[in-house]
Amino acid sequence: MDFATADLIDDFDAELRSCETQFTQYGARTTFAGQVVTIRCHRDNGLVKKTLNSPGDGQVLVVDGGASLASALMGDMIAAAAVSNGWTGVVINGAVRDVATLRTLNLGIKALGSNPRKSAKEGTGEKNPQLTLGTTTITPGDWLYSDEDGLLLATRPLI
Repeated sequence: MDFATADLIDDFDAELRSCETQFTQYGARTTFAGQVVTIRCHRDNGLVKKTLNSPGDGQVLVVDGGASLASALMGDMIAAAAVSNGWTGVVINGAVRDVATLRTLNLGIKALGSNPRKSAKEGTGEKNPQLTLGTTTITPGDWLYSDEDGLLLATRPLI
């Protein structure tokens, strides 16, 4: 997929929401887009693992971990499963781990930071809630566009 978020905002400004939260890029795929699936969880990646081990069909998973950096919500094994299952990207409002390996995977990965600590695996959390990251509302089914400039969200596919 070839696009620049700066060009998208120039062309579709009234239809786009720009996420002000500053994420770090971790995946080898620096430009990615897809329809959004959401998860809300806190220091427990069981639901993230289950979701990314299911067919992704080019979707993007957005995980609200409450901006906690106390433990990672995704590492190399879960990210590799996401690639194998056809996910385009993962955005985590929280931490990841295994950063050196994440950089080699053909997956868009953005997170707030990294921490080598594992998270719990109980599966607590909520799938497909509406999320708010900073001042940006993200609804399941939205379309997310990401590159090195940031994240944009729309209610319909724009490209």
